[in-house]
Amino acid sequence: MSVNSAPSQPAASIRRVDRLSAKELDDLTEVLVSCVAQGASLGFHAPLPADVARDWWAGVPRDGVILLVAERDGRIVGTVQLQPAESENGAHRGEVAKLLVHPSWRRQGIARALMMGLEAEARTTGKTLLVLDTREGDPSNDLYHALGYREAGRIPGWARDAAGTLSATVFWYKPLECPAETSVGPGAEAHAPS
Repeated sequence: MSVNSAPSQPAASIRRVDRLSAKELDDLTEVLVSCVAQGASLGFHAPLPADVARDWWAGVPRDGVILLVAERDGRIVGTVQLQPAESENGAHRGEVAKLLVHPSWRRQGIARALMMGLEAEARTTGKTLLVLDTREGDPSNDLYHALGYREAGRIPGWARDAAGTLSATVFWYKPLECPAETSVGPGAEAHAPS
């Protein structure tokens, strides 16, 4: 699927990846290393060695994980994941993880296109609730708000950066409407069996 970004830019191609080729691993490694170098709170500290990033990416494609990539000019410039809940009673829920856009490709609608693609994928798998967290003060908070995510709360001192500074995280959620859903979701009344 193609999603248009800024009018002066060509469309970013968004696609799902189930197995990573060597080139895809190289591209994703470059995206992750560059984002961490720019200070993104992604579970890694800068400088992130390329071999560590590559090994991490090699473990991402697995059962239940939806991995989307955004491509421009023949290379991956952004990515996002939908990770399944680990509990049986959370099968309706997915966690948005690692929304990344290479610093050279930001502010061109790529993150928005990735999120729209991920929400569509989530709906096709029957997910009715998406959750995520991001560092307080990061620009991604504005994107999630604009996409209709609701702030659930903040936890202070959630993540430690390379200098030892603790940062709060903001938890977000978004109920999704699925075509097959009728009376499930926020506001739906629960009825005991007769």
